[in-house]
Amino acid sequence: MSILDRFKLDGKTAFVTGGGQGIGRGLALALAEAGADVAIMDLNEETANKVAKEIKDLGKRSLVYVGDVTIVEDCNSAVKKVADEWGKLDIAINNAGIGNWFDAENYPEEEWQKVINVNLKGVFLCAQAEAKVMIPKRYGKIINIASMSGHIVNRPQNQTAYNASKAGVIHLTRSLAAEWAKYGIRVNSISPGYIRTPLIDSEPVSKMVPEWLKLIPLGRLGEISDLQGIAIYLASEASDYMTGADIIIDGGYTIW
Repeated sequence: MSILDRFKLDGKTAFVTGGGQGIGRGLALALAEAGADVAIMDLNEETANKVAKEIKDLGKRSLVYVGDVTIVEDCNSAVKKVADEWGKLDIAINNAGIGNWFDAENYPEEEWQKVINVNLKGVFLCAQAEAKVMIPKRYGKIINIASMSGHIVNRPQNQTAYNASKAGVIHLTRSLAAEWAKYGIRVNSISPGYIRTPLIDSEPVSKMVPEWLKLIPLGRLGEISDLQGIAIYLASEASDYMTGADIIIDGGYTIW
């Protein structure tokens, strides 16, 4: 098999959480372009359906499940829908996430818990559901979306819950990789830096961009397209000997 053929996802089925917008949408479309059928789980039915249509326009099958990654029944039902409809699940990208900014000494407990629930608990619940359908097939690729914030402390904004949750995702990835290697399931994570999404243009985020750019050696924000290549690599046979790894895509931010 040629090296380019090893990156192809023809005949594979994939599942992306938070796939209705932003990074999730970009990764879902990349999977479809590489040949996979892609199911979308999102809270927003309208945006999820739009992405599903884009996937179908690429000639691939798509499903939509409207659900909450913090609810175990939703995670199980979403993955079951994929397995029931398509007979298997080969690839999963656990992307759904949120963030907020508060000074640690005044962090409202409910806001802290909200971030931990979505970013860490949600990744675990989805990975657990995905593994249950992958284990009988003795094969699967699980890709968790962490963050460079799991490695460093961002500045100037204060975001302890986000940082802690993403550090948790990185170590959760290692832990699951160690447990599930015997089943042929590879579990890896991607840690993006500052990526240009619609959130970047919102307040107060847009005010921070000039400060962030000073700290990025490559001198620009990342684009969603900058993440697509590594996602396809991790989803494909080209990465079959890779598990428990975290790949930082940050324009060099964390090397200072």
